[in-house]
Amino acid sequence: MTVTIDARIGWRDVARVAAGEMLVLSDGAWARVDNASRIVERIVETGVRAYGINTGVGALSDTVVDRPSQSRLSRNIILSHACGVGELLAAREVRAIIAAQIANFAHGHSGVRADIIRHLATFLERDCVPDVPSKGSAGYLTHNAHTALVLIGEGSASVAGKRMPGREALDAIGLSPLVLGAKEGLSLVNGTACATGLASVALARASHLLDWADAIAALTLEAAGCQMAAFDEAVLALRPSRGIAYVGASLRRRLDGSGLIAAALGKRTQDALSLRSVPHAHGAARDVFDNASDVVDRELASVTDNPAVSGTPENPVVSSEAHAVAPALALASDSLATALAQISAMSERRMDRLVNPLVSGLPPFLASDAGSNSGFMIAQYTAAALSNENRRLAAPASTDGGLTSGLQEDFLAHPTAAANKLLSVIDNAEYILAIELMAAAQAHDFLASTAARAKGTDAIHRVVRQAVAHYADDRPLAGDMETLRSLIRDEAPPALG
Repeated sequence: MTVTIDARIGWRDVARVAAGEMLVLSDGAWARVDNASRIVERIVETGVRAYGINTGVGALSDTVVDRPSQSRLSRNIILSHACGVGELLAAREVRAIIAAQIANFAHGHSGVRADIIRHLATFLERDCVPDVPSKGSAGYLTHNAHTALVLIGEGSASVAGKRMPGREALDAIGLSPLVLGAKEGLSLVNGTACATGLASVALARASHLLDWADAIAALTLEAAGCQMAAFDEAVLALRPSRGIAYVGASLRRRLDGSGLIAAALGKRTQDALSLRSVPHAHGAARDVFDNASDVVDRELASVTDNPAVSGTPENPVVSSEAHAVAPALALASDSLATALAQISAMSERRMDRLVNPLVSGLPPFLASDAGSNSGFMIAQYTAAALSNENRRLAAPASTDGGLTSGLQEDFLAHPTAAANKLLSVIDNAEYILAIELMAAAQAHDFLASTAARAKGTDAIHRVVRQAVAHYADDRPLAGDMETLRSLIRDEAPPALG
């Protein structure tokens, strides 16, 4: 499959490229790229002062760079800005960043030559993944610079999983190092491609996670004998929310026909909030997700290079602006991280209600022989620890602030940090939900003789038991957690009929 950039693409397209699809430009997009490149050439010829084309960058924006030095400036920007540290980003994340960067160039306001885009597209096609450290970016510069290193034969990359120096990586995929022209170095490190690409991956994972969260909650609600009246369509409609309505409908369909729910009817006046407010918490997360999706799509539709070039080669226009700053993207990533931290915290509370003998009505800690077996006692500790970590990660990055570049860049929105933090929250949330899923399946094993499960939840139980067996303190639980986390990360929950 191939994603084609014509006017614009969305986060789902970036996520598809991140997962392995190719990316190409339409004829119209190539025409925009060529026009912008000719505009930059004309600016170089005329010598009109323009930021990043024939001046330094950041606090050096008023320092004029002569024409013979402009190519060296582009190369030096790449070398000096490649300051990332820490663990490398995953291949999926680097591919997403490259896709978002190509999309930005394709708007036709950056001025890079077509060769740069062709090289980047070949990286995607030939499985060349530049080594991009995950930390060190206050905005976007360092991550993008590490990708650009490989374009000029520096840095390092993995080709088909084999790591090698940048020049060897280019040789392996049939390319030569590029000699950058005026502005190209700045364009390669500039813009919000890094945060946008990472956020696109996060949205794809979060979409999967939210579907599983609803399905797992249904399995737990059934095991706990929930009172379904709280989820009636008319009752939930008293609080208007697209997310609440969606989750409520999902729970009703998933639990339709449950003998366990029928047997528990009237057992309690109302359930604990971790059960009763599933539509409200999960629905709120879905509403936040929808907003974040809109923000990322707008980011991909935006020109995020500074300066932006426009006009024609005969009448070039260079506009210095702040489109590379992305407060909205940072706020959206922070908000979604908070929402997912909240639903994973609720998941841990539901899991505790299944294993806690004070409230569960089930064998203590779901152990097959309580006393000699501890069952899921410590699994709840793990879920609690991860939930607590998510609370810390939910602190906003967008308000961190900071001063850089000799007071020239004295406001920082931190969209890349927010996106990275969001991905970490998703990592933890996948594990927490896997632990709840593990416990809910075990609870249903003990309830098998009480009444029949609903078809929608029975399908989930079968999927779990195909992956892991009933637990009897006969193996390390960590292995089951990893297996079910992989299930949540890589597969969709069983479809509703």
